[in-house]
Amino acid sequence: MNEQASHNLSMRSRKQLALEGVRHVSSFTDNEIILETSMGMLILKGEGLHITQLSLDTGTIEVEGFFTALNYTESKGKGKGKGLLGRILK
Repeated sequence: MNEQASHNLSMRSRKQLALEGVRHVSSFTDNEIILETSMGMLILKGEGLHITQLSLDTGTIEVEGFFTALNYTESKGKGKGKGLLGRILK
């Protein structure tokens, strides 16, 4: 499976989200779901979020609720994820 090509996200009316390319669900609450995807970490924020389907075998997830934000972040490795002070004091 080509990891880069398998990442697809579809949203309907800010209430239903389907995503391909999921590797791991790091955490989830009613207000935030953190996923590791083939394109980096993805943070879903909203209200009343719940996972309706999840298959890590196929890398798919479906989530319902009201979405207020989707944010991709890079994986935290050496030098990444440091605040301003950490970068200044290398």
